Amino acid sequence: MLNGKVALVTGASRGIGKGTAIALAKEGVKVYITGRTIEENKSSSNLPGSIYSTENEINNNYGTCIAIQCDHTSDEQTERVINRIQSENNTLDILVNSVWGGYEYFTDGSAFWTEKGFWDMPFQRWEKMFDAGVRAHFVTSSLASKIMLAQNHGLIINYSFWAADRNDKGVAYSVAKAATNKMTECMAYELNKHNVSVITLYPGLVRTESVMKNSQYFNLNNSESTEFSGRVIVQIALDKENLLLSGKKFTSAELAIKYNIQDIDGKQPQPLTVENC
Repeated sequence: MLNGKVALVTGASRGIGKGTAIALAKEGVKVYITGRTIEENKSSSNLPGSIYSTENEINNNYGTCIAIQCDHTSDEQTERVINRIQSENNTLDILVNSVWGGYEYFTDGSAFWTEKGFWDMPFQRWEKMFDAGVRAHFVTSSLASKIMLAQNHGLIINYSFWAADRNDKGVAYSVAKAATNKMTECMAYELNKHNVSVITLYPGLVRTESVMKNSQYFNLNNSESTEFSGRVIVQIALDKENLLLSGKKFTSAELAIKYNIQDIDGKQPQPLTVENC
């Protein structure tokens, strides 16, 4: 158990962020969550979920959750979140950077499946992936690390994906994910002597609201629940030697095998590779 620990999970209105928050709360972590959506069915993705529905579900069933509305493209809003966590707890043990931008290809005027190449992609999609994704991870990590430096411990998880290692997943998406991976490596190098671990985590095919809405297009036999990666993060946080993992990238599934943990349905998802992701 991680009783007494404090975590921040960004982008937790739904999907992996929400599942991660639930998994941490189940282990006794006081979880702060952020997101832009505060009303059900009011998101730009037209998917269900909000930070307050996540907060209520956790508080009513699993543990302690505090929701804070935040647009992570605003440094001022992000700073207010970190300042509040520090003032209320004087500690921050775990940061999970789950927030991401650029998935508005359903509403930005260009359906990605009709695009022949990067020359057909709306330019603003690049900006969204870097501003609401890579830069948001950088700013949140920078602010959180100041608390972790003072306490001489901490764990930062950056969610990424195999697109960083392939050439056929879209130029903007692949470059943004590669930037996230390199950011993890550099942050880990600078934070190593302060006992703060920074790790890139690749989920597999996750049964998010979006995936399940389009489940007829997916083979879900080796899929993961939205909580699965959060279960892995719990074990990383419990691992007294997690500094040995710092600066590296792992799939959630391979670390689950290492730590001998299963998904919520008792299954053992198998790790994807760069060839079959």
